[in-house]
Amino acid sequence: MLSRRTLMLAPAAGLIAVPAKAVTAALRVAFVYVSPVGDAGWTFQHELGRRALDAAMGAAVRTSFVENVEEGADAERVIRKLAADGNDLIFTTSFGYMNPTLKVAGSFPGKKFEHATGYKRSVNLATYSARFYEGRYAAGVLAGRMSKSGIFGYVAAFPIPEVLQGINAFTLGARSVNPKATTKVVWTSSWFDPGKERAAADTLIAGGADVVTHHTDSTAVAQAAEEKGVFSIAYNSDQSKYGPKTCLSAITHDWSAYYIRRVKAVLDGSWKSIDTWGGVKEGMTKLAPFNAAVPEAVRKEVAGVMAAIGAGTRKPFAGPLADQDGKIKVPAGQAMADKDIAEMKWFVDGVQGKI
Repeated sequence: MLSRRTLMLAPAAGLIAVPAKAVTAALRVAFVYVSPVGDAGWTFQHELGRRALDAAMGAAVRTSFVENVEEGADAERVIRKLAADGNDLIFTTSFGYMNPTLKVAGSFPGKKFEHATGYKRSVNLATYSARFYEGRYAAGVLAGRMSKSGIFGYVAAFPIPEVLQGINAFTLGARSVNPKATTKVVWTSSWFDPGKERAAADTLIAGGADVVTHHTDSTAVAQAAEEKGVFSIAYNSDQSKYGPKTCLSAITHDWSAYYIRRVKAVLDGSWKSIDTWGGVKEGMTKLAPFNAAVPEAVRKEVAGVMAAIGAGTRKPFAGPLADQDGKIKVPAGQAMADKDIAEMKWFVDGVQGKI
């Protein structure tokens, strides 16, 4: 097997020297995950993207990952070690990795970094995310059609804009078909804690929610709903096997095309530090197959909503929109700009919870 050094082979054997430049080393690409890979959830979807990258690029890349890395000081240690160990491109896949990634990127100007869901960039640090709220709006329509109580439960991790967007879009989607719909929110203060997620779901179900959803990483909410006999709409991955009777669908994320595109950009020298925010149109946000319990008319309606969002003819945050206190945040005839969506720090009317 050829190494990166020049291989001097004996002329007597009929062989010649092979210059080192003829041997191309694989691009080393590393991923940092906030939770265990498992078989569903946020990290699992990024892992599917990594696997797709391997399959598409073959010997041109050599990928690795570190899972279950806590946000904060531990994240900086892991990212720094990956850079020092020779990785050329590092993807850090949780919001709390933002500052550690920025700090390490400054120490390794010759390396390239990409951070998921953050907003701080530098010359060698890019950011990327998906418009999760687009799928959330369609999921709200689904929940609104399937609910009898009009009360929905939402298990949420942290009150950052990404999560608030999802809660608000879900509520607006539900209210588009049931103007009296209400979303109750319980915070877990953790991205991945099945025990807390399960307890939050149980509390919401006990409070009258007959459809529950979540912005957390485990399958606990789908499992709790299945056991209690109420509907769920999963997040990140298709979790139907954890709720075969009650999991109506899921908002799913597909990072494969993005990872392949960005690695190719490094290889061909076109990589630049940019911010990417893709949604339904770009195939980064999708809905999983519907449960058999969903009537055909509802399936068509929700699919139509997704298509309209992808075409840009339906805006989840179109006015008039009021906050919890009744103050108009978006006037009639207008839609929120991306900048305002990205900085969202308020709840729409219809959400019961505090930020």
